[in-house]
Amino acid sequence: MCLLAFAFNCHPDAPLIVISNRDEFYERPTLPMHWWTDSQILAGRDQQAGGTWLGLKRNGRFAAVTNFRDLHGNTISQAKTLSRGKLVTDFLSSSDDVHQWADSIAAQLSDYDGFNLLIYDGVSLLYLNNQGDPRVILEPGVYALSNHALDSPWPKVEHAREQLSQTIVDRKIDIDALPVLLETLSLQKTYAPHLLPNTGVPAEWESLLSSPFIVAEGYGTRAATAIIVSSNGEVHTAEQCFDAGQRRDFNQFNFRILDN
Repeated sequence: MCLLAFAFNCHPDAPLIVISNRDEFYERPTLPMHWWTDSQILAGRDQQAGGTWLGLKRNGRFAAVTNFRDLHGNTISQAKTLSRGKLVTDFLSSSDDVHQWADSIAAQLSDYDGFNLLIYDGVSLLYLNNQGDPRVILEPGVYALSNHALDSPWPKVEHAREQLSQTIVDRKIDIDALPVLLETLSLQKTYAPHLLPNTGVPAEWESLLSSPFIVAEGYGTRAATAIIVSSNGEVHTAEQCFDAGQRRDFNQFNFRILDN
């Protein structure tokens, strides 16, 4: 997944609100969001590596991962042994709180290609990566994340954070807000070269990847997702799938958080 914004403990209706776009090669085999038969995980599934980019558990846990794109660094110079999607499923399947779980994987961070990870245990929301940055227990607020550190000043990151902030202000956030949230990251716009980072990809791709919603040859936004974890214990989520910018499958799920 390449772009998400989230509001944490700053809206009376919902302690956690998430919007996201997953960008990927069109040819990579993927299942849309569904309840996994071998667990209580609700997520899409990467059929190539077996993990996922974003998911929920019936007990209210949430996790999402993005690639950390820096081709100048050594951390992603060669493929590592573990899939980053496994981080999401491992956290969702665990009963540890965010602190305990982050401690448990600290020694294995270098086994993964560069990543950012958000994990939520129903109480605390933690951000970590394997680029040497410290873990952060997030305070109430609206944040955004793409393929660099949290709230990096990339144009589409700033756009995502601003869009979510504007969308949720003075609005009731419940199941009826899902369609609006799903459209929040639909902007197709590339930005001027002087506004873009230099992550080591060719300038043409740096421009293509700067759009919040990507449509490119062989690559682009394949799913938009909106999640509402409500203060009344209900969870509402919807996923709109795309193929080269065209709408495909749509799935919506509503459930009540179960005790562990």
